[in-house]
Amino acid sequence: MSMTIKQSGSHLEIVSFHLGDQEFCIDIMAIREIRGWAPVTPMPHTPAYVLGLINLRGAVIPVIDMACRLGMKMTEPSERSAIIVTDIGGKLVGLLVEQVSDMMTIKNDDLQPAPEIIPEAQRAFCRGIVALEKSMVCFLNLDTVIADELKQAA
Repeated sequence: MSMTIKQSGSHLEIVSFHLGDQEFCIDIMAIREIRGWAPVTPMPHTPAYVLGLINLRGAVIPVIDMACRLGMKMTEPSERSAIIVTDIGGKLVGLLVEQVSDMMTIKNDDLQPAPEIIPEAQRAFCRGIVALEKSMVCFLNLDTVIADELKQAA
């Protein structure tokens, strides 16, 4: 079963970032702001990928280690690390990434579906693959990646 890629217009604006030696991207329309790393307040009984909470101008939001959430080694925060504050379905969630790489505009035609060989559960995290000149970038489906947090916040 292949996922449909929903876009409006002929172009998408994306922000790419690094996790380990891989590059990922998300739709710029989901981003509220990008901040430098700041320590979080841990919360008991949360999944390992939920690092804790931050206070964003009076709003308490969870911060997720994106590498850990995607089944990779946990991120060691550094001065290059960033928290991408996203607004998904009216809920604010911070995404810890190793480093924000680039903001770019891509054509809808540049977004290819995730290969069918990838198991469906993992493919659900990926809206598609952006084939760039020198690399392939996974376009993440944030609705799926942070679905558990959205359910808990509801």
